[in-house]
Amino acid sequence: MKVQGTHYRSIWWDKPAGVVRIIDQRWLPHDFRVVTLKTLDEFAAAIRDMWVRGAPLIGATAAFGIAEQMSRDSSEASFDAAYDVLHATRPTAINLRWALDRCREALMPLAPGDRAERAWSLAQEIADEDVEINAAIGRHGLELIKDIAARKPAGEPVRLLTHCNAGWLATVDWGTATSPMYHAHDAGIPLQVWVDETRPRNQGALTSWELGEHGIPHRYIVDNAGGHLMQHGLVDLVITGTDRTTAQGDVCNKIGTYLKALAARDNGVPFYVALPSPTIDWTVRDGVAEIPIEERDSMEVTHVMGVDGQGNISDVRVTPDGTEGGNPAFDVTPNRLVTGLITERGVSEASADGLARLFPERAGSHFV
Repeated sequence: MKVQGTHYRSIWWDKPAGVVRIIDQRWLPHDFRVVTLKTLDEFAAAIRDMWVRGAPLIGATAAFGIAEQMSRDSSEASFDAAYDVLHATRPTAINLRWALDRCREALMPLAPGDRAERAWSLAQEIADEDVEINAAIGRHGLELIKDIAARKPAGEPVRLLTHCNAGWLATVDWGTATSPMYHAHDAGIPLQVWVDETRPRNQGALTSWELGEHGIPHRYIVDNAGGHLMQHGLVDLVITGTDRTTAQGDVCNKIGTYLKALAARDNGVPFYVALPSPTIDWTVRDGVAEIPIEERDSMEVTHVMGVDGQGNISDVRVTPDGTEGGNPAFDVTPNRLVTGLITERGVSEASADGLARLFPERAGSHFV
């Protein structure tokens, strides 16, 4: 997607310079910064400390981190150490393990001298595949928006609600939940997007920044406004992303997603989840019981980042001094609350059978 008219991916290999560059998302939406990752420790810090975030982008970043390490030391011991360091950064998003396992499968059978070159090409493949997957998600999600638009009075916008940032900043490009929005806007369908702030890190501000860059009308709302808007008929469709989806269609996403699904069900609003297939964990069935939920630093709850009157970016405490914050980063929405799953292969019901029909080659070896 574009930033002030210039196309960017969230991560890219600057091959002439021999370095990986990322958009450092810690400073957005207040400051747009591009930084270079040069060491395994920097790749790990980028994932752990959310310089990059979003399940697909985390996976791509890990693959580039493996490539960087293989350029320094292509031994099996070096790979195993890099795998462990990267895998320990964030436990919930399944794309991280998926990308690391894919690197292991591709690189370990090779002679050590051949691993670095293959690692770089594989990381690029993973990044390019993510772009194509998300573009396909957008095309399938577009059909849902078209159907709603066709039933509305001429000129009235389709009103969407999304939670957190499942945009191009959370992937390599296009985004997951936002991809149908970009496709619909580009097709000339009027939209109005309600953007949840998504405490504690206010990642909805990233979605707001993205949509603004693309010219999509939107309004930034507090997390607890969504149910009220649904009660008053002001939401036609909810679309969120996911960090891990089980084999039966339970969805693990940013904290607060479950409450949106409950409100949508109570008010008859369709609730869809956009997911690339690498976010499906075919080894897990019961999301509530089996998915590990990352507990992050309480300072993310007790403090907020913003810009002061002098234009300085700073953290400000919003709680009494000494107050402890609880910070579970994700929750699980059971499949019974999910209207459908938007994947690169089409839209399915949120069930083991629905996913198996779209991905028979993956589901057959597990629970279905």
